[in-house]
Amino acid sequence: MNKNEEIIDLPDAAIQLAQQSGEGPRLITFGCRLNIYESEVMKDHAKKAGLDDAIIINTCAVTNEAVLKARQAIRRARRENPQAQIIVTGCAAQINPESFGAMPEVSRVIGNDLKLKAEAWSLPAAERIQVNDIMAVRETASHMISGFDSHARAFVQVQNGCDHRCTFCIIPFARGNSRSVAMGEIVGQVKKLVESGYQEIVLTGVDITSYGPDLPGQPTLGQMMRRLLALVPDIKRLRLSSLDPVEIDEDLWRLIAEEPRLMPHLHLSMQAGDDMVLKRMKRRHLCKDLFEVCEKARSLRPDMVFGADIIAGFPTETDAMFDNTFNAVKECDLTFLHVFPYSPRQGTPAARMPQVNGKLRKERAKQLRELGGVLLNKHLEGLVGKTLPVLSERNNKGRTEYFSEVALDSDIPPGKIIRMKMESVEGDLLKGRVVA
Repeated sequence: MNKNEEIIDLPDAAIQLAQQSGEGPRLITFGCRLNIYESEVMKDHAKKAGLDDAIIINTCAVTNEAVLKARQAIRRARRENPQAQIIVTGCAAQINPESFGAMPEVSRVIGNDLKLKAEAWSLPAAERIQVNDIMAVRETASHMISGFDSHARAFVQVQNGCDHRCTFCIIPFARGNSRSVAMGEIVGQVKKLVESGYQEIVLTGVDITSYGPDLPGQPTLGQMMRRLLALVPDIKRLRLSSLDPVEIDEDLWRLIAEEPRLMPHLHLSMQAGDDMVLKRMKRRHLCKDLFEVCEKARSLRPDMVFGADIIAGFPTETDAMFDNTFNAVKECDLTFLHVFPYSPRQGTPAARMPQVNGKLRKERAKQLRELGGVLLNKHLEGLVGKTLPVLSERNNKGRTEYFSEVALDSDIPPGKIIRMKMESVEGDLLKGRVVA
């Protein structure tokens, strides 16, 4: 990772830090894969604007904890860098620009749409709060970037915003309505990254299964992916960010069945496994839809593994409702869980519902994480003895096609695909050796 970058990955509840050589503005990025992509765009804009001494904090608004951590990072950045210009952007800044602008540590606030425009970074410092009406934004521009200093894989934005209004979620008000990147622009971006040596491309967005209705011809996500794979045949690995269980189109199902370059790992926006909770969340799927997706995907590709986002302790969730979610995770054999204890977000309908006791929320989240650990171990043990292609990452780690993490047995530069014989499991890691 570039020494000027720091990623705080809230879904994984982990802080990932590494240091390499590098110059330019320092970035502190919170949250999702889309934010990682956008930080690369901002880094380029800020460099060209001459902001080499700036600290840019790209915030997340998915939970109250995310906002709190961003504010703590701002204060810490000022203490450690008294003379630096601190620029705050991202989802939390879009929703509450005045709150961040009122912090004495903050030099400037830039909104979610403007942060991706080069001209915003060149405005005079007197323009202290630069935030527009995100709901008025109708286009998602393509932002061509040559690579990612800190990642073995490259993230490509194909969509932004969300037209849905889940009762727990504030993100549509930070990202605006759903809008898609034209297929030709995506192909051009991916081709450039593949030519730069990236072995794995991750397509990302806020709600990527809603891709296409706003484009000419209304292509689906699967149709776009088929064209991408046909026009960029040198793609080695293609991976998707979170999918809605009820919006997987027929072309995507065909790719799951027939395309080996599409990784056998799908991450589902599950949220809960109880129908009443899902209805109160205003989700578009029920528990049976989750079972059907897992069953169909495994019938087409038996080695498919799944991840899932789950909220524990959603308002009104009873013990029986929680048990339904717990059992759904077991029955679907979900491998990679991102579990959040419910956190009320001001301005959302769920924040006004009867709340589950905070201690109970945390206990339920703990139980789900422990179950996730058991299921992950089962998955890892099932790979022992197999020889698999592994994408090398930083810190002598790598990932299988299934997204399983591997400890490398030698120093291998990030971004290489190697073959490894899996020999054992140690904690959440596979261990093995490189083979010819």
